[in-house]
Amino acid sequence: MSWRGLLLSLMLIQGSASALEGMATDPAPGQLDARQSQYFRAWFTRIVDEQVRRPSPRWVHRDCAGLIRYAVAEALAEHDEKWLRANGLTHQGLPPPLALSPEQQSLRFNWRDIDGQNKAFVTALALIQGNSQFVGKEINQAQPGDLLFFDQGDEQHLMVWMGQYIAYHTGTVTPRDNGLRAVTVQQLIQWKDTRWQPIGNNPNFIGFYRLGFLSP
Repeated sequence: MSWRGLLLSLMLIQGSASALEGMATDPAPGQLDARQSQYFRAWFTRIVDEQVRRPSPRWVHRDCAGLIRYAVAEALAEHDEKWLRANGLTHQGLPPPLALSPEQQSLRFNWRDIDGQNKAFVTALALIQGNSQFVGKEINQAQPGDLLFFDQGDEQHLMVWMGQYIAYHTGTVTPRDNGLRAVTVQQLIQWKDTRWQPIGNNPNFIGFYRLGFLSP
């Protein structure tokens, strides 16, 4: 499901109360509840999609982890008129408003680093080890906004499952190449460099991970 398809499904449930919500276990402090998590996914994938199409000059640290950190920060931001202007967006086709508590808003620049300290800047490895939960190694286990984690020994790499395609930053920027890529799962599976194939028997593909502040 693309961010557009996710948006359509969210619009159908917006404003309708789920009978199961009252029965669900309350999320941990700072964690987004089920509906907030759905809305976050829509904002997060929309922002990643916008970067693939037209990278924002406000995004400074251009690498795979930087794409994740930037999209999370912008998805959790207050999406007011000032934010829309800064990002070149209008109200048309946007996901539902994401209402957050001050504690939840503080997640924008609050990542657990490998040393146990909370920081605004962390690596791809830290985003996985201290801030995400393992989902599985099969694509049908993933939801839009989940991360693909590859370990190549001396370096690690992240990609984003967008629902219909995979988005990522190569980590390299040149005057002619902004480093952003959008590929289908099938394209990635067929790559000659098998280290990047998102399949269960690839030892370099560790699996799909979900940001830890999201509800399952």
